Order: sequence, then C-alpha cells, then structure tokens
Amino acid sequence: MPAATVVFLDGDARYPPEILGHKGFGIDTMRRHGLPVPPAFCLTTEVGARYLAEPEVTMDAVWDGVLDGIRRLEAATSRTFGRGPRPLLVSVRSGAAVSMPGMMDTVLDLGMCGDVEQALGAFGHDTRRRFTDGYRRVVADRVPEDPYLQLRAAIEAVFRSWNSPRAVAYRAHHDLDNSGGTAAVVQAMVFGNMNANSGAGVVFSRNPMTGADDEFGEWLPGGQGDDVVSGTVDVKPITALRDQQPVVYDELMSAARSLERLTADAQEIEFTVEDGTLWLLQTRSAKRSAQAAVRLALHLRRDGLIDDAEVLRRVTPAHVEALLQPSLQPETRLAAPLLAKGLAASQGVATGRAYTDVDAAVEAADRGEDVILVRHHTSPDDIHGMLVARGVVTETGGATSHAAVVSRELGRVAVVGCGGGVTESLAGRLVTVDGNEGEVRDGALELTAWSEDDSPELRELAEIARRFSPLRDGTLTAMLSSLRQS
Repeated sequence: MPAATVVFLDGDARYPPEILGHKGFGIDTMRRHGLPVPPAFCLTTEVGARYLAEPEVTMDAVWDGVLDGIRRLEAATSRTFGRGPRPLLVSVRSGAAVSMPGMMDTVLDLGMCGDVEQALGAFGHDTRRRFTDGYRRVVADRVPEDPYLQLRAAIEAVFRSWNSPRAVAYRAHHDLDNSGGTAAVVQAMVFGNMNANSGAGVVFSRNPMTGADDEFGEWLPGGQGDDVVSGTVDVKPITALRDQQPVVYDELMSAARSLERLTADAQEIEFTVEDGTLWLLQTRSAKRSAQAAVRLALHLRRDGLIDDAEVLRRVTPAHVEALLQPSLQPETRLAAPLLAKGLAASQGVATGRAYTDVDAAVEAADRGEDVILVRHHTSPDDIHGMLVARGVVTETGGATSHAAVVSRELGRVAVVGCGGGVTESLAGRLVTVDGNEGEVRDGALELTAWSEDDSPELRELAEIARRFSPLRDGTLTAMLSSLRQS
C-alpha cells in the first residue's frame, strides 16, 4: 500500500487534492488556519482506486489505520464511538480530486445504536431515523448494531459510488478521467437537529448566480446539511440566521471572506450550528453561472487576488457564448401567461416541452425534442435527465439545492421552489423557463439576440484578452479560444 493511506486532517497533512480529495483538502486547509472544523481523517484517493481493484485486500490493509483514526477522533472530541454517555457519531463522505457535487455517496450519523439513541436524549430518535434511512439508501437494507461494521460497510459504499451510473455520466460529460477513485472522509458529527439554537446551511462568499459581492446562502433551523442540499425541504435565506443568531452569522461571514482570500476564489461553504456554536464542514470553489464566472474573475482581479492571465484562464469561450445567448424582452415575457413562479437559481432562458420522468425526458431528447425537466426535487440519480434538458424546474428546494448547484455547473436554466402541484400542472406543456426572473411562462416565446458591446464586463474582458491574444482584432470568443490553443 502507498505510504499515505489514512491521513488525519489536523492542518498538517500537506497532501494535495489529488491525494486527499477536494473535501479532505478543504478540511485540512480550514483547520490549518484555525477555523472551527470538526476533526476528521481520510482514506486517500489511492486507497479508493485500489479498493475498486482489490476490495477485501485493500480494506484489510488499511483497517488498522481506520481504527487509529477513530481513536484520534475520540481523543479530539472527548467522546466514545458507538456508545454513551457521550457518544461519537461520524459522517463518511466521498471526496474526489475534482469536485463532483452530489454524484457520489454520503452516510451521516454513523455509529448509531440503541444505547447511543438514549444517550443523545431529545434528538436521539430523529438522529437514529436519519441514520437508518440514509444507511439503507446508500449501504444496505440491513443495519448492523455494531458501529465498526457500519463504518467499514459505509467506507466501502463510498468507494463503490465512484462507479455509480450518475458519477460515470457526470465524468463523461465533463471529460474527466474515469480511472481514479474517490477519497473517503470520516468526520465527527455535529448536530443541526439538536435544539432550537441549532441548524444547518450553505453560504457563498459571493453570489454564484450574478457574481455580485453580496450575502448569499440558505439556512434551515433544526435541520442537518443533507436536508438543505437535497432540496427536499424549503429553506430560509441566510439573513434568517443573521436575525436569529447575529454573533454566529458574523463569525460565518468572516470565515467566508477569509477562505476567499486564502483560495483566491469564491467559496461555497457547508456549515452546521450546534446549540449556538458554528462549525464549518467543508469548503470548495463555488459552482457558478456564466455571468458570475465573468463578473467574479473581474472582481477578484480588482481586489488584487488574481492577475490578468488568471482572469483569462477562469473565463472560457463557453461562458461568453452563454452570455451572448438571445434573451427575453420584458414586453414579450409579460404578455405570456405565468404558469409557475419560484427562485431564479440558474440564469438564462430555455424553451421546451415539460417532462416529469427522467427516462421519458432522455427518450424525448433522443428524438430531437427540446426538453424541460420538471421534478418535485432533483437527486443525483436525475443527472441523465439534467444533462439532456435545456431547463430544470422543481417544486421544492432553494438556491443551494442539488437542482440549483448542478444546473449552474452544467449551464442549464433553473427555477426552483415553485410550490406543490407544479409537476402535475406543467407536465406535457410547451413552456419557456426564465432563469433570470424565476418564472415559467406558457408557450415558446421569442428571444432577442445581443452582442459583446452590450455588456460592460465583456468589453472589459476583451480589453484584457487583447493584451495576450494573437487575434487582437477578433471577437472575445475567438481570442479566448486562441489563448487556450497557444
């Protein structure tokens, strides 16, 4: 086995994301800079890749390291894994070298048994329900009482999820290497479902839809992180945390600004508040819309965090092409009947026929139809439908839900949280989804084209590109393409 197989993420790991995975690398970075992060260790991507070839041999080889990692978590938290009176529960999360949001598996609240449920008191029953549901969905129908059997099986399930159909489809779409594997991060649980002063959320250091430097995120009192990112429940804007716990809110926003400076990029941060105490669970570069990609690059340049060359690396020809897509004029939009209203989660305008079944949407796209995928909420298993759709509409969820985050990354128009009954009312209809206004309108609406000269940010970007590109008189898209070929 390689030397680095099980690594404690105490801020001194110093391995790159290719070894720790993006999640483990982010945890180690945050702990190195003194931010409040629950202790964790990871089985490296090398272990994940080896597991796919030799499962039992690999797990036997690293198991002593896993047990040592659990002992270190116990020492760091003054808790005991799988038993009371102060039980330690853990999460087991995937973490590939390149962020693949929602494509692989996670198990939360692991280490649960009857003794632990009693020790947790008032929120023990809810936590056991969450663990049992998640374990049966990801690992196996039969849930053992032995916490170490739970742990081993969950680690193996996370490693196997590298080859899940949704993960394979995601990598194929993004031309990512299929031959590696994922790391598995084992982290001490903190509980957003503990009491009224607890909750979970996601915050961005800058707006991932517009690129504006404003507060953006979501907060769910009394919930765990999986509730927020799954999109299965309605959440509150991050300002609700400011109103409820202003000291925690200020600490969170300060951490977000610090991480943006450390990484020189806009960050997406998952956090939990446990009885009034803030914990940061992970950070990663924020998935962003085309507009946000351009605006963020220019803003980070003005703030002195990146230079001109890095601006041109971060903005792709595809970003510019997306911004130059025809748009919907106000008089055209307002003349069409409004069918649904929700949160504008990924910008742009898309027209197509609404399909509520993923397989039917894929078949329609194969026939050459323009498809709008309409769901109660999207899950990782819906990725095939999202890849073929021009737009995504959901009944529940917010701007940090699976539907919103993946749509922004894929460049799909998205409107989320439109309310109950939307799937039924839209099914089979020809609709136009306006991701700028958060609306679904009846029919195929006419769009109006525009040019690079209509955007001051694209003009600024073009001025930077001319200093580097051999095509100094070409279009912005051509100049960016020439830079990538040189």
